[in-house]
Amino acid sequence: MATVAMMTLCVTFVRANDGVFYVNGNHLVPVQETSISLTKEVLTISLCDDGYASVDVQYELDNRGAMKTVVMGFEANAPYNDTVAFSPQGIHPYIADFTVCMNGEALTYMNAVVKSEYDVDCDFQPLDLKKWKAYGEVKMRDGEDLPHNALLYSQQTDSLTPFSYAYYFVARFLPGRNTVHHTYRYRMSYGVGRTFEVPYWLKPAMRWANKQIDDFTLRIKATNTAKHFFLADSLFSASSFIVTEGSGKVRKTKEWDDTCTEFTLRNGTVEWHAQNFSPHANMTIQSAERVNYDHFILGTFYDRSDAYMPGSYLLETDKISQRERILQNLPYAHRGYVFKNKKLQKYFSQFWWYMPDTSYQPSTADFTPREWKLVNELQ
Repeated sequence: MATVAMMTLCVTFVRANDGVFYVNGNHLVPVQETSISLTKEVLTISLCDDGYASVDVQYELDNRGAMKTVVMGFEANAPYNDTVAFSPQGIHPYIADFTVCMNGEALTYMNAVVKSEYDVDCDFQPLDLKKWKAYGEVKMRDGEDLPHNALLYSQQTDSLTPFSYAYYFVARFLPGRNTVHHTYRYRMSYGVGRTFEVPYWLKPAMRWANKQIDDFTLRIKATNTAKHFFLADSLFSASSFIVTEGSGKVRKTKEWDDTCTEFTLRNGTVEWHAQNFSPHANMTIQSAERVNYDHFILGTFYDRSDAYMPGSYLLETDKISQRERILQNLPYAHRGYVFKNKKLQKYFSQFWWYMPDTSYQPSTADFTPREWKLVNELQ
């Protein structure tokens, strides 16, 4: 693979040892280029039930000079606290269906393994894998307890380095307006008390000449599913989110001591828009189980893609039959069923995430495997 000299990309992600980080979403950035402006971006993130988030980004960029060729890049951190095998080809194990289309033409991309340190600019220089090996392939030294797949080891220097998988491609910018359409799917991460976390780096947008996104739209979708999540207010407090499709609600709340925006969506879309947006931080979409951490009760929202069953961490009750009945009806409540049983209706109506839908007729046609298990095992 040809080596391409690349400038820096600011990366921020706080890692913890109480969860699994698979991969981040990221912004496309220019490499060795500062004269092209990012005039418009529409970022759509779809939260799916298969454990993946689907990303669709539409960019409009302005080249005020003559036609030029620019190398563009995308960085994805290596998994953390996971045991997936290292990919020397530079292809991230948790990114799929990666495509880039510029001015209507599909572009071919290349991959590489690059050095990447927390809060240190990545130089995007492909590492010499004759010198660096996956940490799990070498003998671990005494006293070390580090995830081998997030580090590379050099026997030559007896040193370790974190790394990322890089995707980059050559883009031909015409004079004036250019469009780039970028799509991919990536695995959601998770942590203690979180059924999913979807990190997405926005700060790299500052790499473009105008140091901002002149016209920015963020859309978060829950298509054919229900999702309950929140975002910190550090980026999005300037204006409010609006539900533009399907069923959904938005409110201000607190996560621990931090103010955030909480969402519940069912087959819906929420949208945020800003002019002259200069992202000073990155964002993480987080499932909202811990928004009311001290009030776990039967019927709390659960995520359909989660690996564990609801009820495993919920409060016990002496009325086991009542407990089981509530759990059995959770999938229907998520779909907005208006219960004929007045006690069940009153019970679910107390939860903010519950959105009644008088047109919904109870059906198991779209139940996930874990919902089938939930309903059938409690009978």
